[in-house]
Amino acid sequence: MSQPRIIAGRAKGLRLIPVPGETTRPITDRVKEALFNIVNQDIIDARLLDLFGGTGSVGIEALSRGARFVLFVELHSQVVKVLRENLQRSKLDTSARVQTGDSFAFLKKYDAEPFDYIFIAPPQYKDMWRQALEIIDSKPQLVIDDGWLIVQIHPIEYKGVSLSNFKEFDQRKYGSTLLIFYEKILLDQSNETINLPSSE
Repeated sequence: MSQPRIIAGRAKGLRLIPVPGETTRPITDRVKEALFNIVNQDIIDARLLDLFGGTGSVGIEALSRGARFVLFVELHSQVVKVLRENLQRSKLDTSARVQTGDSFAFLKKYDAEPFDYIFIAPPQYKDMWRQALEIIDSKPQLVIDDGWLIVQIHPIEYKGVSLSNFKEFDQRKYGSTLLIFYEKILLDQSNETINLPSSE
């Protein structure tokens, strides 16, 4: 099994301990680099929620590139152990918190500072990404007004999702990985939709 690495920033070059089995959805270095090229400098000082945290590859990359805080949520205790060790090895653990438990339960209960980004990469072929989107859509206060939801799935899993408070604004396909980007639907005082700029 190949080891994911941190591509840029303070922990550049760090090889992360992988998680064996199929409890996580690994992100390749190519896709991760593309993702952070899209987010670009906006990751600096951002708050990120990394649902289904896995090895911590995305969240630790965000911290390495200057994110202010990352909250990881991971259900499986063996994966949490690996995630905590990767954070310690990155020396970025003081800017992170690991929540052990179910991501859906966490979303339903969370009532604190909103996030700039929520990254959603659950195990494949279980439609869990749609469930996460629907919960977040029912609690739009989880995300700042110009924040993004970013979903990582296999392209064959994709279906349109009917949302009230968020809209899809971009997709990027990299081989067997599809990244889908959602932004908040904002209304001005005339109740007209404000079109936020895309990642281009």
